[in-house]
Amino acid sequence: MREALFFDEYDDNKVKCELCPHHCVLGVDDVGICKVRKNVDGVLYSLNYGMVSSAAMDPIEKKPLFHFHPGEKVFSIGSWGCNMHCPYCQNWEISQEKPHIRSFSPLQAISIAQVNGSKGIAYTYSEPVIWFEYILDCARNALKDGLYNVIVTNGFIEEQPLKLLTQYFSAMNVDLKSFNPGYYRKVLGGERDVILKNIEFVHKMGVHVEVTTLIVPGDNDSPEEMEELASWLGSIDPSIPLHLSRYYPSYKYDRPPTSLDTLETLWGIAKKHLDYVYVGNAPGIHEDTVCPSCGQIVVKRSGYDVEIVGLDEKGRCTNCNREIAIR
Repeated sequence: MREALFFDEYDDNKVKCELCPHHCVLGVDDVGICKVRKNVDGVLYSLNYGMVSSAAMDPIEKKPLFHFHPGEKVFSIGSWGCNMHCPYCQNWEISQEKPHIRSFSPLQAISIAQVNGSKGIAYTYSEPVIWFEYILDCARNALKDGLYNVIVTNGFIEEQPLKLLTQYFSAMNVDLKSFNPGYYRKVLGGERDVILKNIEFVHKMGVHVEVTTLIVPGDNDSPEEMEELASWLGSIDPSIPLHLSRYYPSYKYDRPPTSLDTLETLWGIAKKHLDYVYVGNAPGIHEDTVCPSCGQIVVKRSGYDVEIVGLDEKGRCTNCNREIAIR
C-alpha cells in the first residue's frame, strides 16, 4: 500500500478522496468506487501501488496513438480497478475484478522498458488514473532517464492531479465514450463535462492528445451524436486525431458488433470537422494517415505494420509541404 496524495481528513476518522470527481467519503476500512483506495485508520491509501496485472511491448498504435512516434513499440503496463463501470468493458477482468498480479517498483518498470529497447512507458489496460501515485513515481523517474510517458485514460480525474501529470506525460489517449451527459452519468458512472474539460485542458498544456470513442450499437451510434462530438472536438483543434473503435460483445453486453456501415457513416460525419479520423478494431478500414490538404498517404498501416511513406524529416507532406500533426 502507499498513502494517497489527494484526500481530506474529516472527523470520526473519515476521509474524502480528491483524486477523481466521485469524491468518495470513506469511513474506516471503506473502499472507494474504484476498488483500490481504502481508509486505513483515518488515512487514505492506494491498494494497487506497484501491482501490475499486464505488461507487454506493444505497438504504440495499439493504445491507440497514431500521431506519436508512429511505428514504435512501447513498454506498456497496467494494474487493476476503475472509477467507472462501463457495461461493455473490453478489459473487465482487470477493471472490475482483481486479477492475478505481480509487483514492479518504478525503477524495475523503467529497467524493463530499457532492456526491451523501449523509448517510453505507456500506462494502460485498466484505468491508470486510479494508479496515480505509482504512475507519477514511474513517470518522474522515467523522464529523468530519457524515456517518454503516455497514458490511456477515461479522463475522469480532478484538475489538480491532472495538472501534475501533464508535467511528466508527453501524450494521452482519452476515451470520450459518449456525448450524452445523461448516458455518461446513468450508464457509465461518470460526468461527460469533466472529460470534455480535461481534454481541452491537457491540449492547452501542450500534451499530445488523441481521442477514442467506442461505437456501441444502440448507445452512442447515432449520426446526431457523432455530429455533436466531432464538431465540439474540431472547435478545440481540428488536428486532434479521433479513433472510432468497433465494439464487440463483452462483459454485460451481448449485442452484435458494430456494423461496418455504421462506422463508415460516422467516419464521414466526423471527417467534416476533423483532419484525422480513424476506425479501430476493423482491419483495413481508414487506418492510414492522409494529408488533409492533398490526400497523399503519409503513414501507411496494415494492422500494426506501419510504414512512413510521405513525410519529410520535418514532419511535412512530401507532396504539398503541409505540416502533419505527428510528433
